[in-house]
Amino acid sequence: MKKYHRRARIRLPRATLHAVIHAVVESQIADRELPVRAAAQRLMSEGLDRHEAIHAIGSVLVGYLNDRMRGLRSGGGDLDTRFEQDLNEAYFAELEALTAEG
Repeated sequence: MKKYHRRARIRLPRATLHAVIHAVVESQIADRELPVRAAAQRLMSEGLDRHEAIHAIGSVLVGYLNDRMRGLRSGGGDLDTRFEQDLNEAYFAELEALTAEG
């Protein structure tokens, strides 16, 4: 992904982090059991190109990662699998509601 952005002359303040998020979203898209693939396909059918769809999904993912890190910092450091499941469900629900326009 770094190469793509370099070729496209897109300057990124945190290129490595950006590439990591791209890789995570691509991995989620590759997993047929996750609803991320359907979200990406829907976003592309609404007019986004693949790169824009990955950015849209990545923005939702980063929000949920941020929420998780805040929970760990605020003393919720116990890796409660129920909390993880709730977080995944919320992430997937937000992806379902995500639109190209949004």
